[in-house]
Amino acid sequence: MSEAKAATGPLAGVTVLDLSRVLAGPWATQLLADLGADVIKVERPGAGDDTRAWGPPFTATAEGERGDAAYFMCANRNKRSVTVDMARPEGAALLRELAAQADVVVENFKVGGLKKYGLDYDSLRQVNPRLVYCSITGFGQSGPYAERAGYDYMIQAMGGLMSITGQPEGSAGDEPMKVGVAVADLFTGLYASNGVLAALLHARATGQGQHVDLALFDVQAAMLANQATNFFVSGRAPQRLGNAHPNLCPYQPFATADGSIVVAVGNDGQYRALCKALGDEALGEDHRFLTNALRVANRAELIPLLTALTETGTTHHWIKALEAAGVPCGPINTIDAVFAEPQAKARGLVVEQAREDLAIPVKTVASPVRLSQTPVAYVTPPPALGEHTDQVLAARLGLSPERIAQLRAAGVV
Repeated sequence: MSEAKAATGPLAGVTVLDLSRVLAGPWATQLLADLGADVIKVERPGAGDDTRAWGPPFTATAEGERGDAAYFMCANRNKRSVTVDMARPEGAALLRELAAQADVVVENFKVGGLKKYGLDYDSLRQVNPRLVYCSITGFGQSGPYAERAGYDYMIQAMGGLMSITGQPEGSAGDEPMKVGVAVADLFTGLYASNGVLAALLHARATGQGQHVDLALFDVQAAMLANQATNFFVSGRAPQRLGNAHPNLCPYQPFATADGSIVVAVGNDGQYRALCKALGDEALGEDHRFLTNALRVANRAELIPLLTALTETGTTHHWIKALEAAGVPCGPINTIDAVFAEPQAKARGLVVEQAREDLAIPVKTVASPVRLSQTPVAYVTPPPALGEHTDQVLAARLGLSPERIAQLRAAGVV
């Protein structure tokens, strides 16, 4: 069993009681854990976080048995797993004691779902006024949809993302599409961690905690970014453009002699450099395409002209030529190719950690947060279910081995 995390990182000394599961909450708490917080992940005895079973693929134990799903591994490193049955009065009492000592609680139960256990914000702030309490739900703590469950896929649909993702209407395969990862969950986790950090600063300055209310629906609406303001300004709902950009052109994939290349032109100078590198300098001076606004308006004419040029060379040839010309471009990598990139290797994007019960080390993607004075530390791998129950109950609550054994025999932990 791994020992308690060493106190390193900018959040050293911050304790987070993590009552969340699946992705949005665990993503937020993993970021806090990477930054040095002691994250105590509370899981159901015998079952744990749902994502432990969200496979295949699964890890394998040293004995060849099925281990935890890869899905669980992506969002739970640097945490300690404690199994407590909050549905039992003794279990809820243990969690209230842990919350009384914590700086942060993160939960993603339905609105009001923790009140019957005395684990809601109003109950816990009575015993811990400094507590930062973060609730993550589908639709937030208020409004006519507050009681509804919310899942990433449906939020991508309701929140407008699917309406602008996929091939243009009338073209082959033109149905609205979800994104290939659960971006509403992931962005909610990022917004949640930001909100928690802001509330922690306030609590440190004033001694006053607060309730941080995160809704997947709100986050998805915020993620619409320029597409939302495009609507506000024009009065027209943006439509699907496939891989094209609504505000920039050319900004999309182009066919090459052996595949494709993504070109991302962000200004008029880059457009002229693109045309010169492709061997048609005159196209860069064509009056129809001199400015980005003109290129967006006339994209139906421009794209075939550029494609006719890119198809004459290989992807490798054009990447080399366009990079030399200062034109942003790149290949469309499969995921295995991402981590084979020299840049990925140089930046150390793969974290490898051994876990005693597993046959091979666990690999996860490194945190993208690079801090020069207090760098992220990868101290412990995603934990085995209940790996730290005894450790936490003894160190945090002062329970004896005999008392913990009694609780375990009763099914409380």
